[in-house]
Amino acid sequence: MENTDKRMAVIQAAMELIAENGFHGTPMSGIAKRAGVAAGTIYHYFESKDALIEATYALLEEQLLESIRQGYCEDSSVQERFLHIGRMLVSSFIVFPMKSRFIEQFHNSPYGVASRRERMLGKKNDLISSLFEEARQQGLIKDLPLPVIFALAFGPLLLICRDHIFGLITLDDLLIEKIVKACWNALKP
Repeated sequence: MENTDKRMAVIQAAMELIAENGFHGTPMSGIAKRAGVAAGTIYHYFESKDALIEATYALLEEQLLESIRQGYCEDSSVQERFLHIGRMLVSSFIVFPMKSRFIEQFHNSPYGVASRRERMLGKKNDLISSLFEEARQQGLIKDLPLPVIFALAFGPLLLICRDHIFGLITLDDLLIEKIVKACWNALKP
């Protein structure tokens, strides 16, 4: 196995085990076993479990943003761009439930605080924060703090994705479209 392959195997194993067992229920030895590498090999790529968790999240976030960027048109209206982001977010989470579970755990843990703080307090200029700022400046959404906007926009989507993964609801394209539009409507003044 090449170095890049080993690193990716470790990240994949960490994502799966943490999604299944949580951060504290996932020892490095378990990650090594799932990845098919010696326990010490992990430390060639990551200095600690914390570094592995951060790297796993960074990769998953980049993959999610990559999927959102597919078909994203800067020239579309703010509403159309939001609807695109919402549809892609839901699609990504229901197609890759392990990634969804890891990201949800990360955001709801001390690990996610720094990342969320950067985004929510405007220290990290990203696609979604920029879109919300543009929408706010145009008076298209409520004038609320960014954390509230994110919660209104994406909180329901994440819960609905989880319910789909657990078999409580079956999402199809039409229902996803209605739900994403309802989230947009929740933001409107």
